[in-house]
Amino acid sequence: MSANKNVQIPSDDELKKMSVEERAALGMAMDGVELAEWGPRYVAGSPADKRAERQVAFWFLLAGALAVAFIVIFIWWPWQFVNYDDPGQLMYALYTPLIGLTLGGCILAFGIGVVALAKKIMPHEVAIQQRHQGMSPEADRQSLAAELVDVGDKAGLVKRRGVLKGSLVLAGGGLGLAAVVPVLGGFIKNPWAERADSPLWVTPWKPAADGTRVRLTQIDGTPVRPTDLEAGSMATVFPGVPGGAKASDAAVMLFRVRSDQQILIRDGQQGFQFGDYYAYSKICTHVGCPVSLYEQQTGRVLCPCHQSQFDLYAGMNPVFGPATRPLPQLPLELDDEGYFVARSDFVEAVGPGFWENGKFPAWYEEPKEATG
Repeated sequence: MSANKNVQIPSDDELKKMSVEERAALGMAMDGVELAEWGPRYVAGSPADKRAERQVAFWFLLAGALAVAFIVIFIWWPWQFVNYDDPGQLMYALYTPLIGLTLGGCILAFGIGVVALAKKIMPHEVAIQQRHQGMSPEADRQSLAAELVDVGDKAGLVKRRGVLKGSLVLAGGGLGLAAVVPVLGGFIKNPWAERADSPLWVTPWKPAADGTRVRLTQIDGTPVRPTDLEAGSMATVFPGVPGGAKASDAAVMLFRVRSDQQILIRDGQQGFQFGDYYAYSKICTHVGCPVSLYEQQTGRVLCPCHQSQFDLYAGMNPVFGPATRPLPQLPLELDDEGYFVARSDFVEAVGPGFWENGKFPAWYEEPKEATG
């Protein structure tokens, strides 16, 4: 409802015949707006005007450049996992910080550009208006839209500021693409390009190309023998390869159960144990926290993050908490010197579930195709 009752509201047909400037003036009159001050901030084409335009355009151009950098890094930067001591680890480690810096910088630069646009380019205006309640009639809404268009025309944002318009389009378009790229990234990067050797399935426990098995070692690299564990005990072990103790998917719990204890063997994993010794991934299948709290009497293993519990005597199946998949089991054997080695890599995906889990290779009952 208009604040000024003395202004005659034109009909819909009359509104259609009015120009944008006339509808803008009508809207101000109907709303009882009084312009105390109004005018361009600088003389059009003056050095101060051009300097202000360049300053605003700089932020939009920077936002656009950062958006392009984000898209390029997201798609083409080396993102596959690299062990701590392997060549290319620095490039891999920079991937997440770089996409965070470029996307965050793009949003920040775009925001600064919008603020600078309002402060340096838009006409200076001080208006006084009486507030009113309730939804405005059609005439008010159309006149308000006309006012906005009229202000843009008078400011020359579209007509005479080509650099500013182009930089704004670049920044807005780049920001929009940067928001869409993470959603489409899964269609660009194929995590199954290497089939059974794809990163989601392979860990440092995979045997070397010449067939050499990976030893189970302590965190300091000392290999583990069966005599190192007492009956009923558990030890955390790592793959005896460079960077094995730092790999996020490699930590394993090695158990020595009592000889009279019955253990459920899951389908497809017969013979994975060595005598009374069993090895299971230490990475919780819920969100990847370290599972390490072992209760010897009950055979329960607890994840401290969200209290998921796994039953060692039931093949490490989850029995409590949010985890829904059992902990993967590592096949064991002894090498010629009597040290524990991994006979093969895990036959299941290690860590949290993902939406394609179970498609290739199936982890439910059939083991993964051996490639090592």
